Amino acid sequence: MTQGQDPKTGEHIAYHTCPLCEATCGLEFTLKDNRVIRIRGDKEDVFSTGYLCPKGASIVDLHNDPDRLRTPMVRTGDTWKKVSWDEAFAAVEKGLLPLIKKDGNDAVALYLGNPNAHTMAASCFLKVLIKSLKSKNIYSSSSVDQIPKHVSCGFMFGSPLTIPIPDIDRTNYFLILGANPLASNGSLCTAPDFPGRLRSLKKRGGKLVVIDPCRTKTAQMANEHHFIRPGTDALFLLSLVHVLFKENLVSLGKLDGHVTGIEVVKKASELFSPESVEGHCGINKTTIFKIARELAAADKAVVYARMGTSVVEFGTLSNWLVDVLNVLTGNLDKEGGAMFPMAAHVPVIPAVKGKGFKIGRWKSRVKGLPEVMGEFPAATLADEIVTPGSGQIKALLTVAANPVISNPNSTRLDKALSTLDFMVAVDFYLNETNRHAHVILPPASPLSHSQYDFFFYGLSVRNIANFSPPVIPCHEQEMDKWMILIRLASIFSGMGATADPKAMDDMVIQFMINQALASSKTQLADRSLDDILAMLDKNDGPVRILDFLLRTGPYGDGFGLNSKGLSLDTLLAHPHGIDLGPLKPRIPEILLTPSGKIELAPDLIVSDIKRLHTFIQKPPERQLVLISRRHLRSNNSWFHNLPKLVKGKNRCTLQINPEDASLLGLEEGCPACVSSAVGALTIPIEISGDMMKGVVSIPHGWGHDFPGMSLSVAASVPGVNSNILADEKLMDTLSGNAVLNGIPVSISVP
Repeated sequence: MTQGQDPKTGEHIAYHTCPLCEATCGLEFTLKDNRVIRIRGDKEDVFSTGYLCPKGASIVDLHNDPDRLRTPMVRTGDTWKKVSWDEAFAAVEKGLLPLIKKDGNDAVALYLGNPNAHTMAASCFLKVLIKSLKSKNIYSSSSVDQIPKHVSCGFMFGSPLTIPIPDIDRTNYFLILGANPLASNGSLCTAPDFPGRLRSLKKRGGKLVVIDPCRTKTAQMANEHHFIRPGTDALFLLSLVHVLFKENLVSLGKLDGHVTGIEVVKKASELFSPESVEGHCGINKTTIFKIARELAAADKAVVYARMGTSVVEFGTLSNWLVDVLNVLTGNLDKEGGAMFPMAAHVPVIPAVKGKGFKIGRWKSRVKGLPEVMGEFPAATLADEIVTPGSGQIKALLTVAANPVISNPNSTRLDKALSTLDFMVAVDFYLNETNRHAHVILPPASPLSHSQYDFFFYGLSVRNIANFSPPVIPCHEQEMDKWMILIRLASIFSGMGATADPKAMDDMVIQFMINQALASSKTQLADRSLDDILAMLDKNDGPVRILDFLLRTGPYGDGFGLNSKGLSLDTLLAHPHGIDLGPLKPRIPEILLTPSGKIELAPDLIVSDIKRLHTFIQKPPERQLVLISRRHLRSNNSWFHNLPKLVKGKNRCTLQINPEDASLLGLEEGCPACVSSAVGALTIPIEISGDMMKGVVSIPHGWGHDFPGMSLSVAASVPGVNSNILADEKLMDTLSGNAVLNGIPVSISVP
């Protein structure tokens, strides 16, 4: 939203929600002649109240980056040429449609990167693109990050998007595993100013306990930090469950009568006493007993885990056990525990027995891996490209993705991409992955997009709604991302590269309206399709979809039913957002399981406990293992081309415990060779007492040393790609998530 121009200075103020991480902080821009001359945190933002991190402060640098692509590019041989949008889409049509006609739709794969979750365009139109493509070869960064959480929640609650969020502003006991929100700003937990929220927790007498192989910034703030052997989180968590049952500390509270499978979980935990797991996970039995008792005794407690518990061999078990603990202590769906947001754009469906969640509706061609949420594991993408036969991937479309950096055994994947017949990338950088592309379609700058966080408001620690119009108008030669996605969908659907995007945009909104009109759960004051379209005619694309969803959502005006309800106009009148209140209990309303209850012991998950028991029957591992790490000035590989975010001390180092360094003869700052079963790299040593003995760490998202890129700043500080060391054959059995932590490595002096 823009405030009026100052007649003396010619300056005006605009507000925008930051789209660069999950925190959704409010930004205040001072502009003159459509140029940003100052940026700061929006002190009046109802959620972030002025908090600003280095990434948000650098968004203008991203907008102005000379390496950012403004026009489409087409490659012939090794030569890139700027072309018009019509020429670019014609090249896509010419390159892909004959291939689909010859080899079938599955010959084209789609790979989606995590920046898509931060855009209205992707939230509204990626499904349209996927449906138009009609390929089973769909992949995304979710399976190198968070898919275990979706799987566990899908089985427990009936939907993979029904994810409980820690109510950190009201809890008194916060147990964190494998997460470093002081660096990430929060993940699957939208909470601006996470440091301030944790300080408030401690100030009110609450306790913060962090379980992590590294004494991270978050761990340093904690009341207690305990080292854990990477990949053993499920053992630690299941031993906590064991104690709760053994000491009769289970208390469901208000969940009583809404849970099935308690006895199954009790039996499954019997073999995982603290005594039996302490040697494997590195946390002594006394500590395990103490934490279990504290969880049970706290009046408001919550367990929260993130990437460190997902990118491991037992990722789904770990994420399941987090919510098992929240249920058994009576802290699920309870103030100060783990709660379910009620986003303004998601209609409330009355509690009914649902169909539940399923995986494996189809399987991958080469390894027979089950689909999860309509996707195959990203770790098998290279297999599908290099293995000949019917259904082989011959072409790839990426949208805001860089799998050459983010995927395991990335060296193999990079080679595989070079063999593709055709590749298209939607991205505003010529990066490590899309240097293989034949066509690059760059979306406009984030400051030229409208912003509403469809995904993250469903993961928020408060119910919030905030809409931001573009800060700077889209340049005439640039194209909004939603238009790019629609034009691609038009090509795949047979409408053609020259089809008017308005036709498909209208089809999408009409389909949504007709669905709502046909539903007995949606009341629209006897409106017709034409009535509703007329009331939405001021906008198009994602903004029109947002207006419709707001008006039919839980706080909406219902197109006339509730004069005080939400609409797009309401949000436009509140440029600092609207606080819709704290999280409230939502069970059984949100449950879509076949039983209509929380299914605490899903068969597929419980059966995987046998694999975990086999693990503890072996002697504890003693080999060095590798974990990744992140920094406040990074978000995966996004921002390494911005000078402000990469300046200073080299952050791409191998952190190692002093005792391990001494045993190996390693010295601070000297290079070391790190090798695994699939790769090797050389990296400077950083000796740190913050690392657990037997564990080393390399930050993920680096390795910008490929030829053919146009990332001048990143190439000057390339670092190394830790995923060169990750074995693509290692996955979490249930979810297909890649194992990127706990990788056995050896280290030597070059």
